[in-house]
This record gives sequence, C-alpha cells and structure tokens, in this order.
Amino acid sequence: MSETETDIAALNFEDALRALEEIVRSLESGEVPLDATIGLYERGDKLRAHCQARLDAAQMRIEKIVAGPSGEAAGTAPFDA
Repeated sequence: MSETETDIAALNFEDALRALEEIVRSLESGEVPLDATIGLYERGDKLRAHCQARLDAAQMRIEKIVAGPSGEAAGTAPFDA
C-alpha cells in the first residue's frame, strides 16, 4: 500500500469527505496546472472510494426495527442490503 493510500485509509469519513470537497473546489477553479490536476483527480478518486467503503460498512451495521403483531417494536433484525 502506498503512503497516500495509507494516509487515506487512516481518515475517518468526515475528514475524507472534507479533503474530497477541497479537491473538487480546486479542480473546479480551473487554476491548477495539468500535472497537478491529474494528481488531484487520482487522490480524489481514492478519497471517493474510501468514503463509499465507509458508507457501505456503516450501512451493513444498521439494524431495522421489526414490528410485532400489535404494531409495536418487537426487536431488531440485521439490515438487508
């Protein structure tokens, strides 16, 4: 794993999303040289994948409430993806 990938893997979702938003702002400004743009795009893609993986992991942990015959909560069940 490269240093960049290790750095990204250590980020929590919120920090990764902030970094991705900062990259998007830089790219949208149009003021970044081509070589730097390519590097930012590659880092942004890795950040996007990291954020998606964190969201997928969180979704798998969500539990849904199971209603009993009376309509009241009877327990929980694993979230069905």
